[in-house]
Amino acid sequence: MADDAMLERAKFTAMTEGTFEDWAAIGRASMAHRGEHVDRIVAHLNLLTGDHGGFAVDRLEHSLQTATRAHRAGKDEEYVVCALLHDIGDILLPANHAELGAAILEPYVSEENHWILKHHGIFQGYYFFHHIGLDRDMREQHRGHPSFEACAQFCHLYDQNSFEPGYDTMPLDAFVPMMRRVMESPKRSIYKRPAA
Repeated sequence: MADDAMLERAKFTAMTEGTFEDWAAIGRASMAHRGEHVDRIVAHLNLLTGDHGGFAVDRLEHSLQTATRAHRAGKDEEYVVCALLHDIGDILLPANHAELGAAILEPYVSEENHWILKHHGIFQGYYFFHHIGLDRDMREQHRGHPSFEACAQFCHLYDQNSFEPGYDTMPLDAFVPMMRRVMESPKRSIYKRPAA
């Protein structure tokens, strides 16, 4: 039988009619599904299996290698989870894939890690843009940003070199507990107050 909190619903048909009780009911219903977002993210990561996109390894293997390298280098769990999800948008948003991982993790990670996720695509371009008719130094537009070097380091140490068939990659299941801990509750609000 369904839990009463699951059956409880807000009474409004427009948010302008909402009451404290309505929002309390919504909050209780949301708590019943807490943590399921990680399961949905894992399911999407599994969609990357078998999609090589022309690379030597499939997209999931690339993500796992990137996270494995960061983990073995002693990076903290937040950074490792960012490494795991950095290319989650490859098949859903190929024209701006970096934005998806950044959006998923923004409330749960530091501003620097969010910036790395959001901009790694243009920084990764340093390694190949010149082969496809683009400016490999496009990342220079961000020179002077406090996270510039951290993003360049992420791409150099963990991302650009994670296409190795046969690499001793950690399995996805090893990262799921890290994901749960990092995404257990937001660390910061994505909603900002306007400047006075």
